[in-house]
Amino acid sequence: MRDSIFKDCQMDSPRQSKKAGLNREPKRSQSQSGTPPQKDAYARLLSQHRSSLTTSSLADKNKNKGGRGARKQVFESYMTSEEVSHSLKRGELIQGQLRINPKKYHEAFIPSPDDTRDIYLDGIVARNRALNGDIVVVQVLPQEQWKVVRSDTDCEGASESETQREHMTQTVQKKTEHTPRPDVIVEDQCSDQDELYSKFQNTTLTDTGGLLEDTSTPRSNAGILQKTAKVVYIVEKKHSRAATGFLKLLPDKPFAMFSPVDHRVPRINVPLADCPEDFSSRPGDYTNTLFICRITNWAADSNFAEGRLAKTLGQAGEIEPETEGILTEYDVDFSEFTDQVLDCLPKNLPWIIPPEEMRKRRDLRKECIFTIDPATARDLDDALSCKQLPDGNFEVGVHIADVSYFVEEDNALDAIASQRATSVYLVQKVIPMLPRLLCEELCSLNPLTDRLTFSVIWKITPEGKILSEWFGRSVICSCVKLSYDHAQSMIEAPEKMFSAEELPPVDPVHPIDEIHQSVLNLHSIAKNLRAQRFSGGSLRLDQLKLSFTLDKETMMPQGCYVYQYRDSNKLVEEFMLLANIATAHHIYRKFPELALLRRHPPPKAKMVDELQELCDQLGIDIDLTSAGALNKSLNATIGDDEYSSARKEVLTHMCSRPMQMALYFCTGVLKEEQLFKHYALNVPLYTHFTSPIRRYADIIVHRLLASSLKCGPHLGLSTEEVQKQASHCNDKKTVSKRVQELSSELFFGVFVKESGPLDSEAMVMGVLDQSFDVLVLRYGVQKRIYCKSVAGLDSFHHHKLGKKSELTLVWTPEDSEKPPVEQVISVFALVEVQLKADSAPMKYSAVLKRPDDIGS
Repeated sequence: MRDSIFKDCQMDSPRQSKKAGLNREPKRSQSQSGTPPQKDAYARLLSQHRSSLTTSSLADKNKNKGGRGARKQVFESYMTSEEVSHSLKRGELIQGQLRINPKKYHEAFIPSPDDTRDIYLDGIVARNRALNGDIVVVQVLPQEQWKVVRSDTDCEGASESETQREHMTQTVQKKTEHTPRPDVIVEDQCSDQDELYSKFQNTTLTDTGGLLEDTSTPRSNAGILQKTAKVVYIVEKKHSRAATGFLKLLPDKPFAMFSPVDHRVPRINVPLADCPEDFSSRPGDYTNTLFICRITNWAADSNFAEGRLAKTLGQAGEIEPETEGILTEYDVDFSEFTDQVLDCLPKNLPWIIPPEEMRKRRDLRKECIFTIDPATARDLDDALSCKQLPDGNFEVGVHIADVSYFVEEDNALDAIASQRATSVYLVQKVIPMLPRLLCEELCSLNPLTDRLTFSVIWKITPEGKILSEWFGRSVICSCVKLSYDHAQSMIEAPEKMFSAEELPPVDPVHPIDEIHQSVLNLHSIAKNLRAQRFSGGSLRLDQLKLSFTLDKETMMPQGCYVYQYRDSNKLVEEFMLLANIATAHHIYRKFPELALLRRHPPPKAKMVDELQELCDQLGIDIDLTSAGALNKSLNATIGDDEYSSARKEVLTHMCSRPMQMALYFCTGVLKEEQLFKHYALNVPLYTHFTSPIRRYADIIVHRLLASSLKCGPHLGLSTEEVQKQASHCNDKKTVSKRVQELSSELFFGVFVKESGPLDSEAMVMGVLDQSFDVLVLRYGVQKRIYCKSVAGLDSFHHHKLGKKSELTLVWTPEDSEKPPVEQVISVFALVEVQLKADSAPMKYSAVLKRPDDIGS
């Protein structure tokens, strides 16, 4: 019985589905199928865990309730805020952010305050109505109720980020939309890739949720105790309490049952009055209709929450309804900007820079300044310039859109920008932080147009040594809008004379040859800066990115390809990093109590130790002692053959798991400067300055910079208010990244359905006792393959030695006279897979192909 319960729970359950419905179980959308199997498991789990978690005092309360028909208490009553406050101070309770395992939604975790193994919450009752992402207070249970687990850095985690990799961790780009700006790519690779969810759970259960009983594995491997706990208080409901899902009619009830696509959210009773008029008479018409529901209450004596239907989205599996569901569920504001907000924008259009503003600024309009962006980018945050000086050195400028000129502190525009905190990039569109008049016109550094900027200009040697630096407000006129492809062509053909037809419109004041030479000079300096950065101990963990080409009419995916990160990308990235680092030092020096910076803590030591042990046993020579050592050894150990990039991706995946998230913070809150450090970049101070059109944190940094230079008012925020905004930016960045991933998975699911089945080689990334994860090389996506679902498999055996995990698959011979074919599945093994669309909308599977008998 236990196996079947947990098998139901761990199938492609939770957040893979809000991959906009990608992994919805087929039965779920069939009204005749009755209760979905996952929800049967949900109900069974409730009863299964109730007894072990109910304290004697609660049992007494229930006894005292008495009377026939009295509803039994399902969840404990919350402690009062006073009790919680006192108990936290005494160290009797622990506060943290709840992470619910999307594959096995009976498992949840909060970080341990001593940075060791996460604390485990076993079952729905233990969560006490808290939802994923909520800030909760927990009470650790008596030791006899702790969990015996294996310690495994090479198998599945409990975090959403680990599970999202089952489809793809990559941030999917498309040719027809804006690529994330290069200044965050470095830390994205190492830390922001999972943001909130990056702390993977290194103490895991087996696929079935139980302990692995394997005669080949010494019993000592299963002897680690993990603390368990229960939620006694919810400090902050970070989860939106909104969910997408399906409605089911309940006979003779005044309410309908709403079943969320995300199985970590409970089923919700909604009033029939909220449902479509003909729902009661024709429920079958709505079998495949997606709705949005918001939880309004969840009583302690009910397995189910109560809620109201917010909206009918449309048919499951269609891109727009699924996209709107993702945005709503993650509380992304995609509404039109209000008149009050629009009233803050300049009225007289076309807008020109006022003469009095021009007089306050350094006039750089005659300089050769240009932008380098994705071909179809419309929000151009940054421009570059590079002028050779008579002494052989260079004057290099980074010029950033002066958004803070247009977004004044404390007006309606500022309020909505601070609340949205970031633009959200979907595959087919962008949800902007600011109105499009600013994003795409007045702030965007469009070519051949005067624009207000904030500049940092260095005198720099050809080797990349900085001799001097200047910050200030300026005005520029970009002479050309180059794409990454244009800049790459210039880098690859240094001697070529480019014609006007090969480039976008160019300001005639600046010959094409002058622009070409500037690009070459910037490339040369960037190479030196990059080499210095890595020799100085910087780390880059490259993640494959999948890009789509979309049909211009339907916006449906026509094709996809792995995005190539080239020298032109690296050029821009290097100068954005330089500007961010320079700005961080400047504002911290001027405002030591108020500066908004970005820190990246080092990886958790225990996880690093376990990863080192695993790598040693796999024969991988990886040095995890520092960011620089990891970067150096990672590039040295992968070999040089056609599969070296795949091995590097697998290794990168393994090394990313212990990494922590990068965080905005206010310097006045942290007293130790050592904590300010950015681990991946290996710099003492870092901030975000270069993307104010799409990030609110950068606007605050611009205001601090302007104030420090006496060219702007003093920042009207206290240390505590800056920290509060920093925390909000962290939350919104996490959400933005997750929504972007879900959009990507949605489109890839459509692509597989429209263009599949798709064949590819795959490399094994991790091995569990009944399944294994693969990197699909052709598309850069990651999928889990369950042994029990592999057709043609006679049996499979799991073997674990230390931390090294292997599966032996025994294939039924196609010729009955031949012996069975054995296939060993271990990390870095190559297999052949086929991606096939499932019957459920947007859902697809990786099907393992039978190996050639000869090669086995």
